[in-house]
Amino acid sequence: MATYKKRGYKPKKEKVTQEVEETFDETQSTTAEVFNTLDETANKSEEWIEKNSKPLFYGLVAIASLILVYLAYSKFIAEPKQQEASNELAYPRALFDEAATFAGAKADSIYNLALAGGVNGKYGFIDIADQFGGTKAGNLANYYAGISYLKMKKYEEAIEYLSSFKSDDELLGPTALGAIGDAFADINQPKEALDYYQQAANKKDNQFTTPLFLFKAAQIAMDLKEYSKAEKLYTTIKEKYADSDQGRDIEKYINSAKYAQ
Repeated sequence: MATYKKRGYKPKKEKVTQEVEETFDETQSTTAEVFNTLDETANKSEEWIEKNSKPLFYGLVAIASLILVYLAYSKFIAEPKQQEASNELAYPRALFDEAATFAGAKADSIYNLALAGGVNGKYGFIDIADQFGGTKAGNLANYYAGISYLKMKKYEEAIEYLSSFKSDDELLGPTALGAIGDAFADINQPKEALDYYQQAANKKDNQFTTPLFLFKAAQIAMDLKEYSKAEKLYTTIKEKYADSDQGRDIEKYINSAKYAQ
């Protein structure tokens, strides 16, 4: 029996082949468009760079110059100045330590010498703070000057210099703030004293300065008749710093604040 094909009939294989070819052509077209776009972008970038080559060059030169200036400043100005300030600080610090071993007029005379310097051209704390303000030693000079004035009961000067001292040190930072609180307490400004004692307590959390200044803050709060605040401060010592010197008999202070309300 004869086999024949109907007019217009196409094998399925040819149809699949045609579809694949069409798909391939579309993919090729999309890829070409992407590459064309990349080429256009690259060309535009090259044109922009060529157009702005001089400003770019001068900008790079300026940045490089700033880096070199900074490195030169650090190496030849900042570092020698810091070293000089540290050397100058040694003299008044020795006097400061010596003054702590005396009391009364003898101690005051040594603190004065540490503050003013002048012996054999040596700088005191005041000179170092003024002349080397941008150095670590100059910053420390503010602290020592402030404590010296506090020891001499010159409270306004103590507040001035201690306020100029900036530090994140575990002990020195809180101690400076607490010393300002002491100065305000001694000139009968309890609200300011309370504020600085709380700042000192919150500056760095440790087992020495934190309970000390919490306790001082609580005592000032009692004087101001802010009994609930005092109770809260005492309770914080009990809960977090029971092993500190202030925490040993803290229960009686808590009761004192509680029954005063």
